[in-house]
Amino acid sequence: MEQTHKCEQFKGQPRLPKFLLPKRYDIKLKPDLIACKFSGTVHISVDVVADTKFIVLNAAELAIHSNSVRFLAQYGSKVLEALEVQLFGDDEIMVAEFADNLPIGVGVLSIAFEGTLNDKMKGFYKSTYEHNGEKKNMAVTQFEPVDARRCFPCWDEPSCKATFKITLEVPSELVALSNMPIAEQKVEGKLKTVYYQESPIMSTYLVAVVIGLFDYVEDHTSDGIKVRVFCQVGKAKQGKFALNVAVKTLDLYKEYFAVPYSLPKLDMIAIPDFAAGAMENYGLVTYRETALLYDDKHSAAANKQRVATVVAHELAHQWFGNLVTMEWWTHLWLNEGFATWVSYLATDSLFPEWKIWTQFLDESTQGLRLDGLAESHPIEVEINHAAEVDEIFDAISYKKGASIIRMLQSYLGPECFQRALASYIKRYACSNAKTEDLWAVLEEESGEPVNKLMNSWTKQRGYPVVSVKVKDQNLEFEQLQFLLSGSHGDGQWIVPITLCCGSYDAHQNFLLQSKSETLNMKEFLGCSISKGSLLETGMGEKSDKNGSECSWIKLNVDQTGFYRVKYDEYLAGRLRYAIESKCLSATDRFGILDDSYALSMACQQSLATLLTLMGAYREELDYTVLSNLISVSSKVARIAADAVPELLDNIKQFFISLFQYPAEKLGWDPKQGENHLDAMLRGELLTALAEFGHDATQNEASRRFHAFLDDRNTHLLPPDLRKAAYVAVMQNVSTSNRWGYESILRVYRETDLSQEKTRILSSLASCPDPDIVLEVLNFLLSSEVRSQDAVFGLAVSWEGRETVWKWLKRKRISLITTWREWFKRVHVDVRRNKLSSWHNISVKTWKKKGTWCCFTCITWKSWNDCEQYEGSWVLSLRREIFVGHVWSGNLLL
Repeated sequence: MEQTHKCEQFKGQPRLPKFLLPKRYDIKLKPDLIACKFSGTVHISVDVVADTKFIVLNAAELAIHSNSVRFLAQYGSKVLEALEVQLFGDDEIMVAEFADNLPIGVGVLSIAFEGTLNDKMKGFYKSTYEHNGEKKNMAVTQFEPVDARRCFPCWDEPSCKATFKITLEVPSELVALSNMPIAEQKVEGKLKTVYYQESPIMSTYLVAVVIGLFDYVEDHTSDGIKVRVFCQVGKAKQGKFALNVAVKTLDLYKEYFAVPYSLPKLDMIAIPDFAAGAMENYGLVTYRETALLYDDKHSAAANKQRVATVVAHELAHQWFGNLVTMEWWTHLWLNEGFATWVSYLATDSLFPEWKIWTQFLDESTQGLRLDGLAESHPIEVEINHAAEVDEIFDAISYKKGASIIRMLQSYLGPECFQRALASYIKRYACSNAKTEDLWAVLEEESGEPVNKLMNSWTKQRGYPVVSVKVKDQNLEFEQLQFLLSGSHGDGQWIVPITLCCGSYDAHQNFLLQSKSETLNMKEFLGCSISKGSLLETGMGEKSDKNGSECSWIKLNVDQTGFYRVKYDEYLAGRLRYAIESKCLSATDRFGILDDSYALSMACQQSLATLLTLMGAYREELDYTVLSNLISVSSKVARIAADAVPELLDNIKQFFISLFQYPAEKLGWDPKQGENHLDAMLRGELLTALAEFGHDATQNEASRRFHAFLDDRNTHLLPPDLRKAAYVAVMQNVSTSNRWGYESILRVYRETDLSQEKTRILSSLASCPDPDIVLEVLNFLLSSEVRSQDAVFGLAVSWEGRETVWKWLKRKRISLITTWREWFKRVHVDVRRNKLSSWHNISVKTWKKKGTWCCFTCITWKSWNDCEQYEGSWVLSLRREIFVGHVWSGNLLL
């Protein structure tokens, strides 16, 4: 390119020019925690690989000292000073122009700068905490995806890897942490200078610094790696569980990837103000307090599980992401999808009693629901500007990504898959990789056409619904793109079909590579299906003496495939009886329910059909299946409230009848030796019963809540039951009966446990009184609620949806200020169901007014898509011939 000698020529470019490549950063930072400012210098060793008079790198929200911008060639004695330095805010770049071309080869670029410790939870920011009753600031970094540039000028792209030598000048009484161990420390009066060892090669988004007052607990892995968990002073004991998980997980990953952890230490730290769940900074992983700390007395079983899976996820990144890094943000899913999948692998190894792979279906379901929207996006999205990166931190990259990895592992086999991953890690260690690089290694190891198979899943949006029906002892399969709108897209996939017939011993699989395919049951499965076999045997086994007839057929065995299944009426009825007869695994029971719910939502089957299926789960006891049944029931109740409000009480009673059996089996009080899943299930069941208006549950919850107010350590209200009690109490709160609301707020104000605070916030707006809901919403914007936690309070009752919508419009400016960064990553399609009725919301109108400019296009389109399909579902329900007939009759009894 012929240079125009103007800095403006570099504006509007999707990526930085590659005239220079960074090799090493020497960074010194001096934060002022009182004034909330910082100053610094950076000396960047670069390799000049093309003739240029310009240096272009990233910088944002920094004041650059122009006279400090200098370049010194390695073998030169003359320091070159920049003629002109310009910052372009929209592009977040700094351009320095020199009088002559820079010498080809290695040189050092020096820059001095200043910045602000912001309150946006990105870049170099402040977080607040209390110590001995005094409010204090800590300094924290959060650089992923593109915010290292807000702390120091740099080549802020994942492929621009370099080593980092960091120096911090901080108050001498504070703890200062970075990616590497301390090499040297010098104390001079009230300040100390901390020099850290030089890091291995890594991307800028993984650099980390944390400065504040902390306690810690410490342990070592089997090969001597020091592992520490840091937290606020006085909370060190709450870090022990995460510490134990981390030590074991590092050993497990070392064996699984056949590559040891590559740094001499691993620190994990709980940050009071933190936008994401956690961040995998190399050697210094940062977390929300709720994702790292666990209190034996006041944390619920669900909190314990979350700590384990989040720690396992972040430590997986130390290999997938940190050691081997995506070449560009288009391949983000390589980081997040794999870390999500591997975190379940590790958690299952550490806690097999949790049945975590069954719970993994929650991940798949979230991916399926977002990817069922017409305005979804492929796993691989071309990113043309840094501002677009936040769009893809969603359920597609995380949940769908993890799900198709699980599907591929199931297809190739776990041993082959593990060998290939180990080869991939070794081949691309300390460098960058693309999706195609991983497929190539898997293809080499397995001999299967992995690239061809997986391109259909990563390069196009959506997924198929596979319809199956029996005709003349043939199984007829057809794939169509599934859309929650009810229409069909034009996508086509190579689908790994698994199926079993009457027994898990009769298991077959094949690749569905065309739109449709027909298989002869006798030839393919060695059996046939005939009417009456299930009813005659009463069991899900083959029913004749020769074992040639099977009683049911289940596709997508154990839900390892990322697709929906639609059975013809005959096969669906067989599966319903198989559920009642307890013939199917928990994963398959989950899948049949979830597919049926999705088909109903897409108006491809009646709600009556779904409710009939749900009735087959009356004796269900599995945690994951019941958790999904609760979720489906809640969503159906909300839609029915709009479509047929006169039948809402009948529908709620139907759902109460579904949950009474497992609730009575579990009881209110934990049993000695009961498992982790029973503790989680008890709380979810009782919360659901309270929300559906079950009087006995609400009364007992109120009694136990009174006891809890008198004694916070009472055995009558352990942590697993507290949300149920809070929700139950809020059902009877009104403007004329405020006692319950004010009592719960008192608990919120007295606790210093983040998990308890979020538990309370997620319960308050369940109140049916719109005036109380409005009070809760205003409380969310008060100084008593950290901005990262405010969104938990949007879990509003059906009665409060209009109130929250009006509040959102009225408070839009405050919300932009308070929640801008959080909303960039929110999965709005899920949250939106909590907020409003389908029929009188005009999200498009609001967007046109530019109200929430922080939302990205993909998110907004998804929101609008949700609005449309929910509206269609409501209209469909009103048209159902069953309304006033079956719904009010036997179906709901």
